[in-house]
Amino acid sequence: MAIFVDENTKVIYQGLTGSQGSFYGARNAEYGTKVVAGTHPKKAGTDVNGVPIYASVAEAVEATGATASCIFIPAAGVRSAVMEAAEGGVEFIVCITEGVPAHDEAWFFNKLKRDFPNVQLLGPNCPGIISPGKCNIGITAGEIAKEPVQGGPNVGIVSRSGTLTYQALYELKLKDIGVSTCVGIGGDPVPGTSFIDCLERFEADDETQAIMMIGEIGGSAEEEAAEFIKANVSKPVVSYVAGVTAPAGKKMGHAGAIVSGGKGTAAAKREALEDAGVKVGNNPTEAGELMVDVVKGL
Repeated sequence: MAIFVDENTKVIYQGLTGSQGSFYGARNAEYGTKVVAGTHPKKAGTDVNGVPIYASVAEAVEATGATASCIFIPAAGVRSAVMEAAEGGVEFIVCITEGVPAHDEAWFFNKLKRDFPNVQLLGPNCPGIISPGKCNIGITAGEIAKEPVQGGPNVGIVSRSGTLTYQALYELKLKDIGVSTCVGIGGDPVPGTSFIDCLERFEADDETQAIMMIGEIGGSAEEEAAEFIKANVSKPVVSYVAGVTAPAGKKMGHAGAIVSGGKGTAAAKREALEDAGVKVGNNPTEAGELMVDVVKGL
């Protein structure tokens, strides 16, 4: 089945007329994603690679029936772009843009929760989402993802790290393991989609038989996920937590990847996950090997 997006998902690209938006919009379309529209208030009536441009998300939704959007615009405009998508009728928003101010993220996260509870935001600062063979929204290379195997077993992936998202996908492909959906939630302090959001979906998804979760230092998302897994997830989970050697007080790559006050360490996260019955690898490759063993037992 896949989670969040599938072969029927129609996507609007906010920023399709820009260099990054046009490049990845074309890549996603070549993969088979239904890229049905772009938006730009001053370029309505034109097109990019044959994809029509509308003045607003609302107009694009009315014309195409799109239910998802992908944001490829500069950080300063993301707050208004997210709200335009939600107000325009989009149900799933993927924000690739990095560098979005944390106070903007907190503002539209809470605004969506309060006024648009049926809208799911992924990101900001994330690689996007891919349901292999069905839909790819964002910057993940479709070539590194193996399509799910009919009847399974297949793995669902959720990751805070963009690069490790790609490695997890490719590690599983090299081991001939299919993937139902891979979700890159991003590593900013206020992510629109959490580990728990994805774990809940994967637990309910008939096409997903096992789950791989890639975490990193900073925050408490992994510990919260461990509690959720312990109480609510029946499917086997394999994990890797990046940042074992990270020094306290130093940001490591992502805005949210920082150990502060002795909290948010990789060791603490690993301990919480193992206590919940999760198999935790010492590196991404070992996590892949652990998943091979899990899949063999399904």
